[in-house]
Amino acid sequence: MNPDLSRLLPYPFERLAALKAAVTPPSGLEHIDLSIGEPKHPPPPFVLEVLQRERAGFGNYPTTAGTSELRAACGRWLERRFGLPEGAVRESMVLPVNGTREALFAFAQAVVDRGGKPRKTNTDQGAAGTPIVAMPNPFYQIYEGAAFLAGAEPLYLDTRAEDGFLPDLDAVPAADWERCQLLYLCSPGNPAGAVMGIAFLRRVLALAERHDFLIAADECYADIYPDDSRPPPSLLSAAHATGNDTFKRCVVFHSLSKRSSLPGLRSGFVAGDPQVLERFLRYRTYHGCSMPLPIQRASLAAWDDDAHAAANRALYREKFAKVLPILAPHTQVSAPDGGFYLWPAIGRDDADFVRDLYAAKHVTVLPGSYLARDGGAGNPAAGRVRIPLVAPVDRCIEAAERIADFLQGR
Repeated sequence: MNPDLSRLLPYPFERLAALKAAVTPPSGLEHIDLSIGEPKHPPPPFVLEVLQRERAGFGNYPTTAGTSELRAACGRWLERRFGLPEGAVRESMVLPVNGTREALFAFAQAVVDRGGKPRKTNTDQGAAGTPIVAMPNPFYQIYEGAAFLAGAEPLYLDTRAEDGFLPDLDAVPAADWERCQLLYLCSPGNPAGAVMGIAFLRRVLALAERHDFLIAADECYADIYPDDSRPPPSLLSAAHATGNDTFKRCVVFHSLSKRSSLPGLRSGFVAGDPQVLERFLRYRTYHGCSMPLPIQRASLAAWDDDAHAAANRALYREKFAKVLPILAPHTQVSAPDGGFYLWPAIGRDDADFVRDLYAAKHVTVLPGSYLARDGGAGNPAAGRVRIPLVAPVDRCIEAAERIADFLQGR
């Protein structure tokens, strides 16, 4: 067996199940599960109609690169959504994937060189030692697992309230950046919902240029935000603004799971540096992860339509508007800059809070510390819980009322 498998740690939801295992919740209250960020809004009917109409395509093998039409639709969406010039995203810069989860994981396997960075000159000694894959902390657990299975060492960049829940780039020693081969970013962030602005992204780009590493930007929450006048930017926006119109060292990951409430479709795409994607396509050709044709055609329809995404945003805005006034008097919580999570500080051990809330109110949320690793200053997510507002609005309101009662000792 691959020895790196032993490095994988229990997934947060495994730990959550163990935490709740010995607890008997009140039978008179229906369970409200707000632990998993699985959208519960109805899927767009027109997407389901395309799936039904194109079902004969399940009888054909698809190509790994996807259809030209789908790649073009993804490029058009990137240009519309992020204000890029028409034609800025060419088909060679787009690769359809079966949801961002598998692509984020596979990407590290394809791009990390276990032997370290090559020498730049005859006198350069290269970046000796185990390669580094850097990531925000807390983080989507796929980043860490991808690093382990690529034979790399994870570098955890703590994100705390005093820094706006953004990584402190200046705290990383230059020697670590030199060993870094891949940096995972997430904007809007999971779990805090922090958005990386153009200025921050330009700093990241400068670091990548100086130390020669790739950037994998997980932007799957980019179409969920509270203010139409301030949509979150993309890493590609920042790259283009610096004159990097080939998106060198940049790859972004997008999905229909959150944007279009289609988590079961398992459809997304990666876009960016065409030289990197050419190699990633070769990896994926052997990996055997092509997208079925009916799903490609349904995905094309979804990426070409912005109205349903706007309606989706409106539903999340309604939930934040109704839930925050219930919780804010009792805990430190605020609306995120993007995404659909609340990230309140609850003033006590987060795992104990989650267990006791489940026992008293039959509501499940996720301990924040389960999403992070201990660093030099402790676990940066300790004392917080993650609450995704994915359920229908009435269920979110009821959950918030139960949590508020629990916080008041009722």
